[in-house]
Amino acid sequence: MPDADYAEIFRLSTDVAATPEQWARAIFGDVPSIGEQLIWRGLLGLRLSRERSSDTVGGWRITGRGEDWLRLGTASWFLTCNFVVQVSDARVSLTTLLRYDRRFGRLLWPRLSAIHRHLIPGVLREAAARLRTHEER
Repeated sequence: MPDADYAEIFRLSTDVAATPEQWARAIFGDVPSIGEQLIWRGLLGLRLSRERSSDTVGGWRITGRGEDWLRLGTASWFLTCNFVVQVSDARVSLTTLLRYDRRFGRLLWPRLSAIHRHLIPGVLREAAARLRTHEER
């Protein structure tokens, strides 16, 4: 998203070997959780799929992919959002990209971004633990 108004990258060093899609599903699940629905649908008005699909992760559409990355995207009436999951030999990263399509996005997201920055590192650690447990089976 070259015209992003907000961009932030979170990285986690890890020994977990997984594809970008496996990481994305470990981070977001197959469908949005109740909490995610409350935030993403309720507060941000994001359009998410409610059903499991090979074309979605956590309700987000898969909008692009490469060997070491996966992009998820959706929008609401006031902003467009993308997450990019990228993997390397010893690291996973989650990039958040937002474009404010209406003034309301510019007013709301800066207030919510502090919560986002607080939550994402733990979300990545939890995803690594889920993937590690899955590897051990």
